[in-house]
Amino acid sequence: MSDATTRTSVAIVIFEDVEELDFIGPWEVFRMAGRMGAPVDTFTLGWPDTTIRCAEGLRVTADHTFDDAPHADIVIVPGGRGTRPLVSDTAFIDRLQPYMAAATWRTSVCTGAALIGKAGFLDGKRSTTHWNAFDFVRTAAPKAILLENQRFVHDGNVVTSAGISAGIDMSLWLVGHLFGEELARSTQRQMEYFPKPPYGNAT
Repeated sequence: MSDATTRTSVAIVIFEDVEELDFIGPWEVFRMAGRMGAPVDTFTLGWPDTTIRCAEGLRVTADHTFDDAPHADIVIVPGGRGTRPLVSDTAFIDRLQPYMAAATWRTSVCTGAALIGKAGFLDGKRSTTHWNAFDFVRTAAPKAILLENQRFVHDGNVVTSAGISAGIDMSLWLVGHLFGEELARSTQRQMEYFPKPPYGNAT
């Protein structure tokens, strides 16, 4: 559990064609956890600049770029269509790698696993991604140990989640791990996150 006298900083990386819920879900969890008493500060980190058009058309402005980003204890890399060009963007990977290396926790949502895998953080690590993106992530991170049918996977200081809404589950687990289960449960209750989809679980 985190020392209550220190604050934990969370950076969420966003980029062109990032999937909205991939980053909004974790954002909501950590911001809500802060409201519930967790000593946590959350900010967004844009690439290549702060003006971002997301995969479903939402336009957002990031708090920082890599040039002026403060240190982060937790780095979250979401997915979306934008991961396809970024996985081959050497300039992006070269900025992401040292920034994540300086963090205590390296995490991803959905196809963000391809990006952190390309940066070397999934080598020999159990991990997961969106059910429809395993081949993509295997190509980017051939040394990763990919597990199917998992909402999120924790291996050391690396935590990866399946697609889109699964980033909420991963983030709630991190809140509980760092700040205690009681606070995580209070955060979940305040968010009213008790999924009961109208059509049941997909098969």
